[in-house]
Amino acid sequence: METATTTTTKWAIDPAHSEVQFKVKHLMISTVTGSFKQFGAEAELEGDDLTNAQVSFWADTASIFTNDEKRDAHLRSPDFFDSEQFPKLTFTSTRIEGSGSNWKVTGDLTIKGVTKPVTLDVEWSGQAKDPWGNTKAGLNLSGKIDRKEWGLTWNAALETGGVLVSDEVRILCEVQLAHQA
Repeated sequence: METATTTTTKWAIDPAHSEVQFKVKHLMISTVTGSFKQFGAEAELEGDDLTNAQVSFWADTASIFTNDEKRDAHLRSPDFFDSEQFPKLTFTSTRIEGSGSNWKVTGDLTIKGVTKPVTLDVEWSGQAKDPWGNTKAGLNLSGKIDRKEWGLTWNAALETGGVLVSDEVRILCEVQLAHQA
């Protein structure tokens, strides 16, 4: 009786070909886009079955960039990410489901010491070999969270009604993973 062996494959994010962005309404009339400049991710799966993959991600909250240094400093402050006390936000997958190019990844997102479940849509773009023989995989992730659920509650009321910063944060990630030998 033979037992089938399954190969474990490991992948790591290629930060030079990836971006982690978020979008938030400002003054309720326009959108501000931000990103994290320092981040990492790893994925491990048995064989080719994405449903059993284990994914972990982190971003350095002090690396936030919105193209406005004063706003970035405010976002690093205790009003928002409190980067000094909470230097990283993390995501760890708990379930992956889907097929073909359409997937959903559910996991635990931790920001400022608060962990809550979140589900992100994943568009799988496939795999390719680069000119140096390295196997790469591409995917796009998107979703929405309510920032207040993670203790990011600072805001200012507007005299015309509404608030300065929306509670809804859209997450948009363009990711290239590199197969690890």
